Amino acid sequence: MRGPLVVKRAFSEPLLLLAAFGSILLATTTLVALTMYASSIADAGVRRTMETASYRQTAATISAPVTAETFPKFDQAVRAELGRAYTEPPAVTTSFRSDSYTMPGQESRELPELLRFGSYDGLDRHARLVAGAWPKPGEEPGEEPVEAAISLSAASATGFEVGQEFTTRGRLDPRPVRVRVVGVFQLNDPFGERWAGEQLLSRGVERGEFTTYGPLMVARETFVARFATSVNATWTAVPDLRALTPEQLRPLAGAIAGIGERLQAGGCPSCVAAGHLPEMLTQLDTASLVARSTMLIPVLQLLLLAAYALMLTARLLADHRRMEVALLRSRGAGTVRLAALAGGEALLVALPCAIVAPFLGPPLLALVNLLPWIRSSGVRLAPEADVGTYLVSFGVALAAAVLLVLPALAGARRTYVEEQSARGRGGGRGLIERAGADLALLVVAGLAIWQLQRYGAPVTATAAGGLGIDPLIISGPALALLTGGMLGLRLVPRISRLAERLTSGRPTLAPALGAWQVSRRPLKYAGPALLLTMAIAIGIVSLATAATWRSSQLDQARHQAGADLRLSGPPDGPELGALGRGTAFTALPGVTAASPGFRGQTEVSGESALLLALDAAKLGELFHLRPDLSAQPVGELARALAGDQAGRLDLPGRPATLTLRAEASAEMSLRLVVSDALGVWRDVSLGVLKPGENRVEVDLRALAGRSGTITYPLSLRGLVAGAPEGTANLEVTGLSADGQDVAVPALTMSVTRSTAAPFVRGPEPGPMPVVLTADLAASLKLGVGQVGRASIDRRVLPVKVVGVVDTMPTTAAGQKAVLADWGTMQAYELAAAQPPRPATEWWLAAGNASTAAAALKDHPEWDVTALDQQQLAATLRDDPLASGLQGALMLGFLAALVFAVLGFLVNAAVAARERMAEFAILRALGVSSRQVFGMLAMEQAFVIGLSLAAGTGLAVVVGVLVVPHIVLTGQAAAVTPDVVLDIPWAVTGAMLALVAGVLFAIVAGLARNLRRQGLGLREEQ
Repeated sequence: MRGPLVVKRAFSEPLLLLAAFGSILLATTTLVALTMYASSIADAGVRRTMETASYRQTAATISAPVTAETFPKFDQAVRAELGRAYTEPPAVTTSFRSDSYTMPGQESRELPELLRFGSYDGLDRHARLVAGAWPKPGEEPGEEPVEAAISLSAASATGFEVGQEFTTRGRLDPRPVRVRVVGVFQLNDPFGERWAGEQLLSRGVERGEFTTYGPLMVARETFVARFATSVNATWTAVPDLRALTPEQLRPLAGAIAGIGERLQAGGCPSCVAAGHLPEMLTQLDTASLVARSTMLIPVLQLLLLAAYALMLTARLLADHRRMEVALLRSRGAGTVRLAALAGGEALLVALPCAIVAPFLGPPLLALVNLLPWIRSSGVRLAPEADVGTYLVSFGVALAAAVLLVLPALAGARRTYVEEQSARGRGGGRGLIERAGADLALLVVAGLAIWQLQRYGAPVTATAAGGLGIDPLIISGPALALLTGGMLGLRLVPRISRLAERLTSGRPTLAPALGAWQVSRRPLKYAGPALLLTMAIAIGIVSLATAATWRSSQLDQARHQAGADLRLSGPPDGPELGALGRGTAFTALPGVTAASPGFRGQTEVSGESALLLALDAAKLGELFHLRPDLSAQPVGELARALAGDQAGRLDLPGRPATLTLRAEASAEMSLRLVVSDALGVWRDVSLGVLKPGENRVEVDLRALAGRSGTITYPLSLRGLVAGAPEGTANLEVTGLSADGQDVAVPALTMSVTRSTAAPFVRGPEPGPMPVVLTADLAASLKLGVGQVGRASIDRRVLPVKVVGVVDTMPTTAAGQKAVLADWGTMQAYELAAAQPPRPATEWWLAAGNASTAAAALKDHPEWDVTALDQQQLAATLRDDPLASGLQGALMLGFLAALVFAVLGFLVNAAVAARERMAEFAILRALGVSSRQVFGMLAMEQAFVIGLSLAAGTGLAVVVGVLVVPHIVLTGQAAAVTPDVVLDIPWAVTGAMLALVAGVLFAIVAGLARNLRRQGLGLREEQ
């Protein structure tokens, strides 16, 4: 009998039970989808990071000195340990470098040129043969020539050819080695990360105190047998980590980090392990945990909203059944019987939702795949329901059933007389407000948000020393929204009374009646108002978080790149020399402006800082500085930054050679400082001048490199001379370019140690204008417009601060930096007889930097690393761990709006149905149907308007306090520059208008339904 009674009782209130079913189904489905989404995003983020990780990040190296006797034992131990440390055995390669050998025929020289031999497992997979064949293992040492292959660059430098044989001797091992060159090869990617520690192999030549060529690559067996004379062997492990899961990250990091210690304890005391993978895995584990924790924020917001919406429905259902429950009690039904009826009714609604929700979650996530930032990242979410999914679904459904039962149990002990006396006008203040619970929640929410701002993420250290999700922090935003909404309820009686006073004196009846009704029973309207307020606030905060995240990715990309395209690499090279690089870079497609730049770590008055020098005249086109980071705009900084420039002597035409004639009174070294039309400075050694007349010729074309060209005109800046002892005099007696004399102002100089003299004397340099970061300015105790002295690279210079920025583009968080004008800095270097600063970077402005970056890939020989701002922004935007929160927010946002509309619909429909008799009496008293409907519209407009306004204000407050602290990088680090809240007001306004339109459409539909029923009801009354 209990079963049919439960069913009959449930279907006696179809509207309310349908609303409860919809609320529970929406809550379970959305929360199941969010749970699946968080897990999928974490897996996708780890997989994407591993797929795109560079060789430098994933490779682990173990090195040890070996001999022919010790290598087999060490090799076996290393490979076994690597196999145990990784989840899947990695690909292991072994490489060797020999001691130095002299070039054939140079054994008697004091400083001979040198050769090195080497071996690299699988070199044929990373290089192609230009001529000949790969070397094969030889027979016993000394019987046959050692077969070797040489790189194309080394072959060009040494002149070795395929088939050539020669004999060389080691500087430490005097035994002769007969060598036959059997092949010439070219690396597929000579400047890739794989060869970062193999400069000789990638370049073919190393120049220092000795010039070294090679290495001559031989088979591993040959190297071990002939060249392993306690030389260094390196084992490199490159794992395939594409199938790695978040749960495996930290254990794998610990296993890899301990490889070196285990090898040393296991019989290889000289083994040294190195690599960035343990740090990367640990950081990725933290990032995965933070990503999942931040996705709990919309989950908790949605949980609170769903719980409140369900409690509203449950309260309406309990109110409708108060008299029925009282009658049942009067007829002998006990509390247990009533609880069983209410529980059975709740389970009848909740259990189907628990079963259906796991099947609705994947299709809902398929809609998330359509979001632009998810689609552009290439992540495809296709999770399947598992045991955990069903546990979440049933847990949420059972919790919803409990919420549905509680209001019914609260009134189960009242008698029929008590229920009759409790009916009527409600109080003006709710129980929560009277108890001050909203103020207590405000304190808890404030503490949670303070902790979020302090720690920067919802993750803190646990008692065990690891990291864990802090429940107080992740609940902060949800509690703030709930508390703000509850505090807003305190305004309902006051605003309603104010509206009553304003409308009571007006001639129209409907507004006065509507305002009087709201002020008479404010608690009837407080529930729907709070539901709408929280839903609107969640929607706006979600939109603001998504917009802020997208803006932050662009800000980060602009800050890290500094310009549309930033190129870095050696300032001089054989292919592109110092005066050839700028010409090649400015000719890239789409480039509209360019500046050479110096970027390097230096010391400024005892503070470690980044020194950045760029052409001030180009800053307005190149320099990406967010406006709020400086009190002065970039254009104003550029004008103030340009200081005194050095004088110059322009050479006519396009000379290829330069001849300098000078008379010296003693032996001295001499360097010539030249610059091109792009502003690149280069010092050229003129050798050592002898006493008397000297004639020195300079090949200017060599300054551009083999494939580079000079951007003319060239300018002579000055001479820097050094006398080893005492004082000497130097006079320039003549100068010619391509054999044609060039008029030179009289130039004489008295040389002591290191002395500089310009060809054309400019103004005496005043204080060098600089832009400082705020922390460096505070350390130097200098403000904008102030002049002081600062030690830069251990040289004290007068400086004038022309600007202060919060953070300098291209710097890391908290890094001090100083920005100077390129030409002004070079003038100071020349005046101090220092070599000019090299152009370690090139900053380019381009309409489409990706086109220029793509063109650079066709020239790997230029040895350039390009940082494309557009590509960097796309990479940041497509990081699943960083962008995962956006999909969760959109799911929560849509669910919140549906909850709001559903809750408003049910409350409005029930309220209208309850007041049918009241409306009929008003009609009987002569109130027109238009006035009745106007009164109804006035009441609901009050709820809608107050909710939209309060929700918007609450969202702004919560957005300011919370959003900048939950927008993190993909590595779960703080963002540089600081996050700036971005509320998309146009989209927000459209969303508010749409919600208001839907709600007023509901009111209009109810009014139309009442119009159809109004006449019959009036006659019945």
